[in-house]
Amino acid sequence: MAKYTGANCKLCRREGCKLFLKGDRCVTGKCAMERRPMVPGQHGEASLRKKSTGYALQLREKQKVKRAYGILEAQFKNYYLEAKRQKGATGEVMLSLLERRLDNVVYRLGFGVSRSQSRQIVNHRHITVNGKIVNLPSYQVKVGDVIAVKPSDVDTALFKDIKGSKIIAPKWLEVDSATLTGKVIANPARDDIDLNISEHLIIELYSR
Repeated sequence: MAKYTGANCKLCRREGCKLFLKGDRCVTGKCAMERRPMVPGQHGEASLRKKSTGYALQLREKQKVKRAYGILEAQFKNYYLEAKRQKGATGEVMLSLLERRLDNVVYRLGFGVSRSQSRQIVNHRHITVNGKIVNLPSYQVKVGDVIAVKPSDVDTALFKDIKGSKIIAPKWLEVDSATLTGKVIANPARDDIDLNISEHLIIELYSR
């Protein structure tokens, strides 16, 4: 499967906001957005003065969400098409589908410091859903699912720093840091998503 292999910090700078792609580093002074808050490249500063068109705003919003969740174009469009088929506001349904990806849930539960690390944790078979190992990052969790670190991995170096620590999960999730177990208690609502997203711009782009 194709994936982005470039510098994560450049993605944040290109979108003009923090996407929290590098975990704790993103909240320190080492964050590239703190040191160089302009578009990468030799014309980066000039781009700050350039007026964006409506299409450019829509495109940038789509790119921002894609990069935040770490998915590529074809997969992202499939989320839009699936959201369009379901009841409710298409933009909100699409964001709910993205939030319910297993790699994102692992990140929201605090088992990984970033979505990219959480995706790797899932790929490496460290995560179970309802007691069964699931290694598909795009797996859609549902209400009632129990997501946990595999019992044999709980005491490994990868998880030792978070075991027993204080983890603040969104209200649609419950987490027990002592056992590294979480449960989906509701579907994510729009106000549960902390990224600064204008999803109507994405819907307008795909509706062209």
